[in-house]
Amino acid sequence: MSHPIAIEVPPPPLERRRRGTKKFRWRISTLAAPIAAYLFLFFIVPFGVILWYSFGFKPSLYGTHDNSVLSFDRYAEVFGNADFFAIFGKTLWISIFGAAVTLLIAYPVAYWMAKILTPRSRNIVLVLVLIPYWTNFLIRTLGWQIALNQNGFISRILQDLGLLNGPLEFLYTNQAVQLGVVYNYLPLMILPIYVTLEQLDWRLLEANSDLGGNAISGFLRVTLPLSMPGIGAGLMLVFVPLMGDYITPEILGGTKGTMVGQLVASQFKTAQNWALGSAMAITLMLFILAVVVVSTWILRLGVRIAKRANRIVLPELVIEGK
Repeated sequence: MSHPIAIEVPPPPLERRRRGTKKFRWRISTLAAPIAAYLFLFFIVPFGVILWYSFGFKPSLYGTHDNSVLSFDRYAEVFGNADFFAIFGKTLWISIFGAAVTLLIAYPVAYWMAKILTPRSRNIVLVLVLIPYWTNFLIRTLGWQIALNQNGFISRILQDLGLLNGPLEFLYTNQAVQLGVVYNYLPLMILPIYVTLEQLDWRLLEANSDLGGNAISGFLRVTLPLSMPGIGAGLMLVFVPLMGDYITPEILGGTKGTMVGQLVASQFKTAQNWALGSAMAITLMLFILAVVVVSTWILRLGVRIAKRANRIVLPELVIEGK
């Protein structure tokens, strides 16, 4: 008696494709699990704790917070505090100005690295850009405090050259804070712009030249639009942490360079009012999010306008005899 032979029929191509897609998604999800856990533990959980504290109140002179009664009173205090919005406006101006100055310095440096330097020299300069950033943020800022001191070497050199009649009065000013933030955040602007320019096809500039364009039109119509992703990433990497910076204004600004980060920290350290400090922190984060959303929309609008301005309309081909 013959036995039936079982023949395994392979699944149709569409079914195999679906199984492969599910395996690929599962592998991607597995690889992303550590990042998701990191974001959950060090971002979502702390944010939730601060949000919870912001609905509480300060129970007594020596108490820090109490959430037995929840309310929006702390947010009413924040929005009714004129000093908070004055310092916030000052912080916003320092952040915007610092990001703009950082961009003006970083773009030529990134262009020089990506376009002019040889690959070997490019790696050396890239390491030189990264070395200061590897140094502790606090140590770098303290270094500027020592250098800008009235008895520091910069003050002595300027006095020896006859450029100053007395000690340098630069430390503990808004200008000192601007100098510190530009120095501290400059690598965060150089790196994304450099990565974008390094991947740019420079033959597009040759094509622009062949079509009658010059260096200025090549930059405005080719290089700048194609480097906008790097510029946008650099602006976000500089602006967002700069808005909440605490170390730079604390060390270089003193009382004259107070920023929102110091105001929030003072509620936790000095006033011991964790509820009000949490409400200030949440308000600051919401303002930063709003500024980022509006800036992103403006940036995309600018890219669309630039694309329309650079659009080439070919003349209609007219064939004689028709």
